[in-house]
Amino acid sequence: MLTGKTIILGVTGCIAAYKSAYLASALTKAGADVHVVMTKNATEFVGPHTFEALTGNRVSVDTFDRNYEHKTEHISLADAADLVIVAPATANSLAKFAHGIADDMLSTVVLACDCPKMAAPAMNTKMYLNEVTQDNIGILKNYGWEILDPASGRLACGTSGPGRMPEPEVLFEAVVHAAAHEKDMHGLKVLVTAGPTREALDPVRFITNHSSGTMGYAIAKAAAARGAKVTLVSGPVALTKPSYIDVVDVTSAKEMYDAVTSRAPYCDIVIKAAAVADYRPAVVADEKIKKAADGSDADTVLQLERTDDILAALGRERRDGQFLCGFSMETQNVLENSRRKLFKKNLDMIAANSIREEGAGFGAGTNHLTLITADEEIDLPKVDKEELAYLLLDEIMKRR
Repeated sequence: MLTGKTIILGVTGCIAAYKSAYLASALTKAGADVHVVMTKNATEFVGPHTFEALTGNRVSVDTFDRNYEHKTEHISLADAADLVIVAPATANSLAKFAHGIADDMLSTVVLACDCPKMAAPAMNTKMYLNEVTQDNIGILKNYGWEILDPASGRLACGTSGPGRMPEPEVLFEAVVHAAAHEKDMHGLKVLVTAGPTREALDPVRFITNHSSGTMGYAIAKAAAARGAKVTLVSGPVALTKPSYIDVVDVTSAKEMYDAVTSRAPYCDIVIKAAAVADYRPAVVADEKIKKAADGSDADTVLQLERTDDILAALGRERRDGQFLCGFSMETQNVLENSRRKLFKKNLDMIAANSIREEGAGFGAGTNHLTLITADEEIDLPKVDKEELAYLLLDEIMKRR
């Protein structure tokens, strides 16, 4: 996701500096060229050798280090950077950045950078809430910095409240959102659906399917990373809600129908990746259905009724210029069945895949899609779902 990107990771003097090692590792594994710049106080918590081992690059601490090759290092680092993230960012470092003070290597590099910048404040609650710190944060936001809100909880100083640095996973997601892709979808409104639906049988039981929601969530995150304003309508899943996305939680097919059809008219692109139930119980029992004591109900028949077809409704009511993409999960005649859906439901594109194919479909980390339009078929490679999401969006952007 970050191959070819140069990330400067600033680390300041805070106990949370140990979390930055996990972030440096994650960014490096994602393909980024990570350069860590530490304040001298930060080295009291984590040694530079740790970051050097994780990133493969020498850590910068001293502005006047004589061991570097002959070039102005803080300028060369700043020129190469695609993004700067300071994590943890102490109250002192935020004050320096807000007022242009450059008295150490990190503050000098930051002042020389003209790339996007973000900071993750980490400090005592009273220091964070102090009006001076809040003013400095406001100044940085006005200068275009993205300030990641600290988490709340028990701090190393023993107090409780806001001031904890967000977990490395949250910081990683923020970097990916900011730097992974050019913002070629800026200004577009995108609606994505994901996950299964649950159709109640009684207060205890329900009918559902094996969808994990991973593909839909990957598409939503990729669209957001490309600058789109994304709404994700999600069935019940065990996935963490992504940042930078408006998540609408639903349970049943009826709830998903209402959530999607009420929002779709305002969207430029709609991608229906959810596995919505085609049928639901015709009658939902008020109490748990019990087995008859004499076994007379051994062959009880469950009466089902059709749910509303969301894709068909979108196809009927679509506005001019709107791009509709559906998903088709099949067990046989994948392309033929999917192409029929494309025309029947008035779609621009349908993404077909087979549950029979190893490494594709429900529960797998990878997927294989064949994109079908009115006049062509595009076979996408079997890759990680996050990578596949970007490839799908590439094809949609070519055609809208």
